[in-house]
Amino acid sequence: MQSGLRIGSIFGIPLQIHPSWLVVVGLITISNSFEWQVAYPQWGTAITWAAGLASALLLFSSVLLHELGHSLTARSQGIDVNSITLFLFGGVASIDKESKTPGQAFQVAIAGPAVSIVLGLLLLGILNFLPTGTPSAVLVSDLSRINIILALFNLIPGLPLDGGQIFKAAVWKATGDRFKGVRWAARSGAIIGWCAILLAFAGVFLLNEPGLLWIGLLGWFGVQNARNYDRVTSLQESLLSLKASDAMTRGFRVLDADLSLEDFTEDYLIPERSPVYFAAANGRYCGLVKPDEMQAIERSEWSYQPVRKLVASLQDIATVTEGDTLASIIQRMEKEALKFITVLSPAGAVAGVVDRGDLVQAIGQSMGFRFPKEEIDRIKTEGSYPPGLQLAAIADSIDL
Repeated sequence: MQSGLRIGSIFGIPLQIHPSWLVVVGLITISNSFEWQVAYPQWGTAITWAAGLASALLLFSSVLLHELGHSLTARSQGIDVNSITLFLFGGVASIDKESKTPGQAFQVAIAGPAVSIVLGLLLLGILNFLPTGTPSAVLVSDLSRINIILALFNLIPGLPLDGGQIFKAAVWKATGDRFKGVRWAARSGAIIGWCAILLAFAGVFLLNEPGLLWIGLLGWFGVQNARNYDRVTSLQESLLSLKASDAMTRGFRVLDADLSLEDFTEDYLIPERSPVYFAAANGRYCGLVKPDEMQAIERSEWSYQPVRKLVASLQDIATVTEGDTLASIIQRMEKEALKFITVLSPAGAVAGVVDRGDLVQAIGQSMGFRFPKEEIDRIKTEGSYPPGLQLAAIADSIDL
């Protein structure tokens, strides 16, 4: 839940609101207004409604400060923060990469609850100077309590909560394995989420307490996010364990560098255009053939001009070795906007090529699921990953 309508920026970080945020603001405004009309009839209707709206906006301001704690700490470590989004269950900071050490991950995780606790205590101190029963005193009192509760709730040790991030950092520190830390924290988050769902179920159907339904919604949100963490972690592990040799194919043609452009066109381009051609002479690769460059050569010269006129040497094109990870390959292909990349053998010869279809197929096989041939062909043709498989973003989140 990291997309929404951008309403501005803070410290250079885009601030967004999800449509669900408006629903919650409305519910909090209505709920608090009705409660305070009963508890403080001397305020009057206009003030209670204004106070209700202020309480909702101040709550989300507190959530924003909480997320800023995470964001500014991450940015101090050289990590980009894409956005902060306010939504149904509070807020989320979209942080570009994982911290490099468990200690730094702990700092990012604890920063949010620390801001909430400090804010709660500060408001509690201000409360001593406000007249009891006034709108300002009631707002400050509620906001102080909510910030402290927000901090304590977020310290529950399960992803996606901050406590889960702290738990992850602790396991990472103890085992030296970041992925193990994520898995343990995700499982903890899933268990806690299911417990919340069961509690809500019991409260609604056995105890006739419909107010516990909100706990069930939070539990469901936690379970879904824990699964997402686990799924992304599995993908990251695959991208680091799989090498170019696991994904590359021989989906290219090798041509004689002295073949005329006319014969190249008639024998190869017209009958069945291959996506990739390499030229060779005297048993050695000369480089990559770029058919589009034929447009710069007069058609009357095609009968005697050789293919080598279209060749870019292997030193001048994007190449990787057979041992390079898929994570590094995806990062480079996205950064340089490459449709494919050439894989070289230890001897410097062309061992294969890798395109996005090859990457998706290798990852699918590694994780135990197959993509239809039609989908792989589409990816190869269009050069875009499946909508539900954000490989570029996942690979970019890995610090190589």
